Amino acid sequence: MARIAYINGRYVPQSRAQVAVEDRGYLFSDGAYDAIPVHNGHLSFADRHLDRLDRSLSELRIARPMSRAALLQVAHELIRRNGVRNGGLYIQVTRGVAPRDHKFPKGVKPSLLMMARKWKAPAPDLLSRGATVVTMPDQRWARRDIKSISLIANVLAKQAAAEQGAFEAWLIDDGGMVTEGSSTSAWIVTATGELVTRPDGTEILPGITRSVVAEVARDLGLTLQLRPFSREEAYAAREAFLTSTSNFVLAITRIDGKPVGNGKPGPIVARLREAYLSVARA
Repeated sequence: MARIAYINGRYVPQSRAQVAVEDRGYLFSDGAYDAIPVHNGHLSFADRHLDRLDRSLSELRIARPMSRAALLQVAHELIRRNGVRNGGLYIQVTRGVAPRDHKFPKGVKPSLLMMARKWKAPAPDLLSRGATVVTMPDQRWARRDIKSISLIANVLAKQAAAEQGAFEAWLIDDGGMVTEGSSTSAWIVTATGELVTRPDGTEILPGITRSVVAEVARDLGLTLQLRPFSREEAYAAREAFLTSTSNFVLAITRIDGKPVGNGKPGPIVARLREAYLSVARA
């Protein structure tokens, strides 16, 4: 079955979905995006994701392309047309089409692209052995809290990790502290069993899965510290893991070639993953 996309008011075969050459998303990466997980044919945490999209658009001073109710109607129709039971919905909004000029154009309508597709959950062998990460300098712009479509620094970091045989890159700020992954949020479990992840701010994207896992952790009676942690603290952690829309909760068992804990996925990460999926599927 050919996949269907929605672009500026039309449902079209995704292979024929097109944007104008003067779309500012193409010329300037002048836009924002979000991705919402789909479980059992239904959107999970849609309001949280759309709140984040609204915030990103507000920070970029891009108008909403349509009301939330209308956007959700399109989203549900795309999920239906593409037969997605478990996967994700991608939403991208750009400032619109205008002659190339760095200044904001006047009287331009935002462009809206939406796609839905099936996602493969992390393979069982990845879950059983855990993921590996490598660290590298964080070279992204200073407003990482905006979910901008300008992702070239993230792309380069992810590619560098792949070329080293790693699943993900953890990015390190000028003070030697972990910010986040190239496309995921970063967590550790200390020797005393406390969860640590960096607090929200302009240095990181406010991950939706991350926010749900923080709530789940508190419900499980775990202690959560919102603070930066160093690369050295990560090396010494009992457990480490990442969170993201498509990977949910995934154990990290090696950082820069060094084993985390005993080098195997730990029990706290397993509990968090199970609890998160229970909430997401509900």
